[in-house]
Amino acid sequence: MSNVLSLAPLFRQSIGFDRFNDLFESALRSNEAGSSYPPYNVEKHGDDQYRIVIAAAGFQDGDLELEVERGVLTVTGGKRARSAEGVTYLHQGIAQRAFKLSFRLADHIEVKSAGLANGLLSIDLLRIVPEEAKAKRIPISTERPALES
Repeated sequence: MSNVLSLAPLFRQSIGFDRFNDLFESALRSNEAGSSYPPYNVEKHGDDQYRIVIAAAGFQDGDLELEVERGVLTVTGGKRARSAEGVTYLHQGIAQRAFKLSFRLADHIEVKSAGLANGLLSIDLLRIVPEEAKAKRIPISTERPALES
């Protein structure tokens, strides 16, 4: 029995959504990898407002880096150099290992701000749809339009 998910029936009824197949495949691949560090939430705060909250306990703002390139938001956390010399840990449960999280942003989503407070990195996102991309009503005339060649 095959574990492959075929989306071909969906694409017969849609136009211009070819990228979704790639998105589903990458989502399935990331779930198989099992990487869940650090934990994060994706929140919706309105029709056009979103927030990603990443549990970044033990990291300082200088340890974290955010980058947006070609519609992909990448959050990287680097391992800090030991700041407290002479400290011997009897138990070290706060993970400070390096990580890299990537989020594919939909069209017209922009990163507005980011802040680190109480061990949580919050990244605010906003959808800004330009006028030319908004829905517009097409009037229907009773005359048959001539095709231009």
